[in-house]
Amino acid sequence: MYAWIWRHLPGNMLVRSLISLVLVLGVVFLLFEYVFPWAEPLLPFNNVTVE
Repeated sequence: MYAWIWRHLPGNMLVRSLISLVLVLGVVFLLFEYVFPWAEPLLPFNNVTVE
């Protein structure tokens, strides 16, 4: 999958690296802003009981 993305990016290696960095930062931003807050109530990590 990553090789397919790399082959389809325009430009030389420097441009491809910058575009890849922007894509990764965009995915991380979307995960932290939308996906993780949506999934947090569904995860059992807050139900901790210590006896």
